[in-house]
Amino acid sequence: MHRGRSLSVTSLSGLPQWEVEELPVEDLLLFEVAWEVTNKVGGIYTVIQTKARTTADEWGDNYFLIGPYFEHNMKTQVEQCEPVNEAVRRAVDTMNENGCRVYFGRWLIEGNPYVVLFDIGCSSWNLDRWKGDLWEACSVGIPYHDREANDMLIFGSLTAWFLKEVTDHAGGKHIIAHFHEWQAGTGLILSRARKLPIATIFTTHATLLGRYLCAANIDFYNQLDKFDIDKEAGERQIYHRYCMERASVHCAHVFTTVSEITAIEAEHMLKRKPDVVTPNGLNVKKFSAVHEFQNLHATYKARIQDFVRGHFYGHLDFDLEKTLFLFIAGRYEFSNKGADIFLESLSRLNFLLRMHKSDVTVVVFFIMPAKTNNFNVETLKGQAVRKQLWDIAHSVKEKFGKKLYDSLLRGEMPDISNILDRDDLTIMKRAIFSTQRQSLPPVTTHNMTDDSTDPILSTIRRIALFNSRTDRVKVILHPEFLSSTSPLLPMDYEEFVRGCHLGVFPSYYEPWGYTPAECTVMGIPSVTTNLSGFGCFMQEHVADPTAYGIYIVDRRFCSPDDSCNQLTQFLYGFCKQSRRQRIIQRNRTERLSDLLDWRYLGRYYQHARRLSLSTAFPDVFHMEPTSPPTTEGFKYPRPSSVPPSPSWSQASSPQSSDVEENEEERYDEEEEAARDRLNIKSPFSLGHIPHSKRKLHGEDKN
Repeated sequence: MHRGRSLSVTSLSGLPQWEVEELPVEDLLLFEVAWEVTNKVGGIYTVIQTKARTTADEWGDNYFLIGPYFEHNMKTQVEQCEPVNEAVRRAVDTMNENGCRVYFGRWLIEGNPYVVLFDIGCSSWNLDRWKGDLWEACSVGIPYHDREANDMLIFGSLTAWFLKEVTDHAGGKHIIAHFHEWQAGTGLILSRARKLPIATIFTTHATLLGRYLCAANIDFYNQLDKFDIDKEAGERQIYHRYCMERASVHCAHVFTTVSEITAIEAEHMLKRKPDVVTPNGLNVKKFSAVHEFQNLHATYKARIQDFVRGHFYGHLDFDLEKTLFLFIAGRYEFSNKGADIFLESLSRLNFLLRMHKSDVTVVVFFIMPAKTNNFNVETLKGQAVRKQLWDIAHSVKEKFGKKLYDSLLRGEMPDISNILDRDDLTIMKRAIFSTQRQSLPPVTTHNMTDDSTDPILSTIRRIALFNSRTDRVKVILHPEFLSSTSPLLPMDYEEFVRGCHLGVFPSYYEPWGYTPAECTVMGIPSVTTNLSGFGCFMQEHVADPTAYGIYIVDRRFCSPDDSCNQLTQFLYGFCKQSRRQRIIQRNRTERLSDLLDWRYLGRYYQHARRLSLSTAFPDVFHMEPTSPPTTEGFKYPRPSSVPPSPSWSQASSPQSSDVEENEEERYDEEEEAARDRLNIKSPFSLGHIPHSKRKLHGEDKN
């Protein structure tokens, strides 16, 4: 009998403070099921992809991912091979012999996990029969016209069939099946209905109905306990999907979600309180040089400055060395992602900076994909003009340098009138004339298909942020994802983020929030809210998030206007920081990356797996009761060195942004870093991983 210490059902505020006995992975098989395995659709792909390495290192050849087969993904992301595990091999062969197409291989990502992919189209002839199976299992019917739900039923039915074949040949090994989101949920429902001997976990990353309600600009969180759930789902014609999601939640041995705020939502929407909260992490790569991320910030900031020189040619009357780059990125959900409150705050920030006659300029990028016709001609022209001026300057510089060199060799003081001849002056004058423009710099880099009704552009017109000379806040809408091959802004997203000063994500509906988490890992401060999972996580683990570059806007208990004022003050305070204060803050932000590492957050998944085993197989995996956990001493403390919080140690006017702090103000980077490393020490150890399981799928090169 395998015995383990108790891991009582806890939230993030109840981290267990004892060592977790290692799961007997050699006697277990772990299957993780998601529609986004090798198939990038949204954030779940990032969760699965980044977590794969940590899980594969722990579970070795006993870890498998299950997803849908798409030919283009198979050719570019998966290396086919034969299953090593006998039970999996026999399951794949049996299904292929019965008319299915099941593909097996290694996913070419960090960790190289095994993947099992089902061809949905090849098995669609079974759809009517499987609809009957689902109806018998949970009395949920799926309409014929909902193709996505029908595809999910086929996927779930194939998953349940596969798990049945595996359990028939498992040879005494116990099986854990972890299902992500409602798309994979039918596999869980059918597995439980057929009484398969497996431990099941279901994770919702965002409730289906919650997304629909928030998209309709409903006061979601204040009305949570007042919604008629069935009525709301029915009116949006997603009642059958909602029933599939809810049935999955109630069938699972263990129900988890990604944040405390989503746990509250799930309890009301799905009528079950999550057993475990499993926060999302990232693969954190540390540089060998401690402050290499600061050097990368300077490098990529220079590339953004080049773009700004071209975009604002003819109106470049502001100092780029006193210009801050802010950005918001993600799906084009105007209200859910907080673009509405962000634009209103920018209008107020513009007023404050102009009123105080600040010499700081703020350039704000909106990286949100929308329907476009093509690049804006004026934007392309700006980059062409910038490049032309650069070429002219280099040409004149070479001629100037050669004549200067010759003059000095002759021992003569150079005569500027002789060094620059009339042709050079003519070329430079023509270059200056070419920078003149009659129009203002465009607020968008592309021609928008629905220019007149676009929410961002409509709001920009209302608040009159047109990039005029008097505006201290400039706005650029880039309605495409960033790419290193773009003729406008040739940078990948990671490079762009590293070059910016602040990421702003004042979301109203954000179950987790990978964008601010990615900023944190790269050492870039960010704005989030207490309605995002990330914001709640940081509030719980960091005593003074602002000092560490995590600005948390209260959108849960404040009115929209008060939230907007709070965001404005955060932005204004950030603009008042000196260069040194921003460097200190970036150092602190980057140190928080340890909190977001899967090597740390993976423990919550370990807890969920142990709990599912003890629930499904109580006679084999016993969990002994123990005293309640505590979190005493776990938070990152407020930094003791000065400035304690960069936005608080400022003069009253942003004109002091170049003034360095008094040298008596103490800041010891090494001392702060050492103290923070002590605070991130794991509240319970990961447990020893057997040698044979630790490094099987690609060694840690970092």
